[in-house]
Amino acid sequence: MKMTVMSKGRADPHQGWAAIEEFAELLVQIFDAQWVSPTNQPRGWMGRSPFVSRRPRFSPLPNAAEIGGDVLFVVAGSPADLAMVGSIPDARKRFARIHAFVTDSYFEHGFVRETALFDSITVTAKEDVAYPRDRFGIAVHHLHQGADVLRWAPRSLDTPRAIDLIAYGRTPASYHEVLCDRYHRMDSDALYLHSPLGNLTGPTVARERSMLFKLLHRTHISLAFHLLVEVLPHRPVSMMVTSRWLESLASGCIVAGRRPVSTMADDMLCWDGATIELSEDPRIAADEIDDLIARKSEFTDQRRCNIANMFRHHDWRWRISELCALHGWARPERLESELAAVVKLSQDWA
Repeated sequence: MKMTVMSKGRADPHQGWAAIEEFAELLVQIFDAQWVSPTNQPRGWMGRSPFVSRRPRFSPLPNAAEIGGDVLFVVAGSPADLAMVGSIPDARKRFARIHAFVTDSYFEHGFVRETALFDSITVTAKEDVAYPRDRFGIAVHHLHQGADVLRWAPRSLDTPRAIDLIAYGRTPASYHEVLCDRYHRMDSDALYLHSPLGNLTGPTVARERSMLFKLLHRTHISLAFHLLVEVLPHRPVSMMVTSRWLESLASGCIVAGRRPVSTMADDMLCWDGATIELSEDPRIAADEIDDLIARKSEFTDQRRCNIANMFRHHDWRWRISELCALHGWARPERLESELAAVVKLSQDWA
């Protein structure tokens, strides 16, 4: 099978989509596929007008005439990224099948007219299936988000968990303020590390990725809050399980915060102790974190459980296996061997 994988992260790297780009990279490696990454067309003065549509426009790929084959697979962060297919003129004539994985599929208004060009897409929440199916008349399937657990999980718990508490990505301001006041004082022995990444976008995103996981491997508690806690203006929200939850669990952290209330969270965070719920009052939450820090040595078994279940349920290779079954693709030998490694490590950690 001749496959081309399309994502925008190689041309426009962003920390928020790093896990999704790793999914694209695995597809490329496992299927020996071509990897293409279109760039956003710059907007002129008309494009900055509030009266003009903000839908993305991607420049044609410079080698578009040479691209084609059995399958084009688009890895999309948001539904609007499905417009990337337009970077290959006459893509429908160049590929026998066109499929996509859409991460933030809850954002219905983001779906673009190019969605109709796809034979099928997958969405990350069961509740998101109906809209694109009914609106565009295409096949829509459910497929959870994942993580590259085989690549990033620790190989032992020997490294001391010297960082008591970490926050990366979106952290509600009221909680952050209270935690800074409590843990940044010189008379506090606890270490609260936040905003550890130097760049949100650009070529250093990939370089800092391994640094982030080294920090997580040294962290006791990782904070995570669902998107409806102190909602940010002008941002669509959903009760979805984001990459931060999966990355922290795969790293053996104790994940504390405010868990999403959704079918997705119930299905994905399905083992005992996967998350610890903190109070809605940030000051009470800080007291609860104090208690978790004081009992750090009691959580070794939970760390092992978190890592084992991430291997068992949420490695990206399981998602690729599901795609093979869904689309009738032959399972490459590399997929089989890497899944065998995933299974063995899940057993070793259990």
